[in-house]
Amino acid sequence: MWKSPYFYLVCATLLWGGNFVIGRAVSDQLPPLTLSLFRWLLALLIILPFTWKEFRKNLPLLKAYRIPIVGMALTGIIGFNSLLYIALHYTTSINAALVNTSAPFIMSLLSFLLLKERLSRIQKLGILLSFIGVSWIVSKGSWTILFSLSFNKGDLIMLFAVILWGLYSILIKRYASELPQASTFMLSMAIGVVLLIPFSISELLIFDERITWNIGTFGSIVYVGLFASLFAFYFWNSAVRSIGPSRSSVYLNLIPMFAAILATFFLNERVHWYQIVGAAFVLIGIWLSSGKGLIKIKKNSYSSVSPSD
Repeated sequence: MWKSPYFYLVCATLLWGGNFVIGRAVSDQLPPLTLSLFRWLLALLIILPFTWKEFRKNLPLLKAYRIPIVGMALTGIIGFNSLLYIALHYTTSINAALVNTSAPFIMSLLSFLLLKERLSRIQKLGILLSFIGVSWIVSKGSWTILFSLSFNKGDLIMLFAVILWGLYSILIKRYASELPQASTFMLSMAIGVVLLIPFSISELLIFDERITWNIGTFGSIVYVGLFASLFAFYFWNSAVRSIGPSRSSVYLNLIPMFAAILATFFLNERVHWYQIVGAAFVLIGIWLSSGKGLIKIKKNSYSSVSPSD
């Protein structure tokens, strides 16, 4: 179980659920691009001593694949995380969570267009049930709230962030057998940090953003830099390399559920009946989406399930 890609996906989404809660908690104390910079700088400093030897050994290979690695940095390291923090300044948590549930659809579409992957009917049903479950959670069990939501620029930013995450997962899957995982991840982080520095400086100087330093902000940076970055990305990338972005994407619907649970303990928010019902739909959808293709995955970790399965 400890090496199962599905276990890795649960761990990744649990850690990202915590990232969502922390990002909301410090949104008024750490500017979004600066928080993203601190996050990846800390992660880079931690991983560098463990990956430096492998990095030097694989340097010629990494140079040959510099374009896709830069793409990973722009989409997964800089793009998704920075846009997520920015979006939360313009939209409600309900809208942001609802937009995030489009990830399985977007990633499945990108996988179909770019990787020629196929999903079985039962897996498509699983994605649909998970979408219904998360929609029920974010709408608080009221279809009136769901259908009356208005979309602003924060929602559009969040949608673009999800598209970038889909592209990042496609790149991870496409080059899984050609690039070493640890040194590739380390190099993409280094590129991301270098590119984030001028944006953070502009945020602090030109737009006059302010940082509030206290134990909470320090602890938040440690969490997002260590757990939500190193551990979560390792789990996610390993799972995507094994089973592909389409099957992995439905697990992203666990993030709002885990965020709600963590918010109950750390932000003193209550768990409501509609969250329990929605979580049940999410879990059933994930079980359907992952279980149908399990036999084939064990036979060939890079194979795709055809529509006739």
